[in-house]
Amino acid sequence: MKKSIKLVLLATSVLLVGTALTLNSCKKNKAEFNFETAMVSKGDLSNSVSATGTLEAIQTVDVGTQVSGVILHLYADFNTVVKKGQLLAELDKTPLLASLQEAKASVADAKAELEYQEATFNRIKALFDKKLVAQTDYDQALYNYNKAKANIISVQAKYERADINLKYATISSPIDGVVLNRAVEEGQTVAASFNTPTLFSIANDLTQMEVQANIDEADIGKVKQDQRVEFTVDAYPEEIFQGSVSQVRIEPVITSNVVTYTVIINAPNPDKKLMPGMTATITVFTDEMQGALTIPGKALRFTPDAQLLAAYNSTLSANANSPDNALAGNKSSSQVWVKDGSKIHPVQVVTGMDNGTSIEIKSGLKEGDVVVLSMSQSVAVGNGAKAQTAKSPFMPTPPGQKKK
Repeated sequence: MKKSIKLVLLATSVLLVGTALTLNSCKKNKAEFNFETAMVSKGDLSNSVSATGTLEAIQTVDVGTQVSGVILHLYADFNTVVKKGQLLAELDKTPLLASLQEAKASVADAKAELEYQEATFNRIKALFDKKLVAQTDYDQALYNYNKAKANIISVQAKYERADINLKYATISSPIDGVVLNRAVEEGQTVAASFNTPTLFSIANDLTQMEVQANIDEADIGKVKQDQRVEFTVDAYPEEIFQGSVSQVRIEPVITSNVVTYTVIINAPNPDKKLMPGMTATITVFTDEMQGALTIPGKALRFTPDAQLLAAYNSTLSANANSPDNALAGNKSSSQVWVKDGSKIHPVQVVTGMDNGTSIEIKSGLKEGDVVVLSMSQSVAVGNGAKAQTAKSPFMPTPPGQKKK
């Protein structure tokens, strides 16, 4: 009998010790809830379209010659700054002067012929009026006189053409600018029989240039006139140049079944760093907003797991001294979760501009509010190690890791 009593007392003692150890272990194992948050703040938002293009002078003129001949003198070279009307080149004028003299002699001959035919006509007309000559003689005299008048007009035109051709032998600049290309040498013969040979290419003021960019058809609808543009060139990779859209051309450019549209961008070049032909990488800011109330786009994509939220609520409810309680709400496409102390609760918001990273908040939040981006739970064991972690199933899983 005494032995049985001892066994019962021993078993009771073991049970009490085990319970005490279990309770002590539970006290040491503490659930922790982790939040990734962001503060609502003011910032600048922008959307943009990127492309490449080529720098060109706003106006480039190819200067040629309308007459054939030998280049006698050149008065401009590459990079020569020229003014409108300035002499650039001179052709050999010897054959042109000969043609002019020939035309001048033809004019003199035609004038003499006209005077003779006019005098003859006047004599025949006087006799015809007195009926002393036949009608045929009168008609012939009138014909010769009219033909002489027509001939004088013809030879005068040839003389004027020869004079103009002589002037064409002197090549002058049609605009103010700088010579980009000189295509001839002194002594070279140019022939203008079938087309106009190009002697010089002259660009106007290089302090004002343009970028001719090719915008993809998927993005062209976003590009409008006067939008701000930033661009870089390989020659100055650390420098950002400013410009603006001046023209959106409607003619498509089709290359290998790829459709693009040419957009002209003003490119001020006061220090003349930019040169024609440079490749520019452009960014057209299609939409911009300054001082907007913003949150990370991740906040709109966050919705806490129901079980995780229930566990968090239970933890808060167990704390009698905590005045805060987590509240649940209906899921909405324009809903964010706000953390206020230990409380998290959903808030309906009205969103605006979205640049893919941040989103404008038009109403529902104020500057300084804290929004939840992610929520997870971990259990800290007595030795400080985290034995278990639970996360919202809506959050992305790192590459190579399977969701649990």
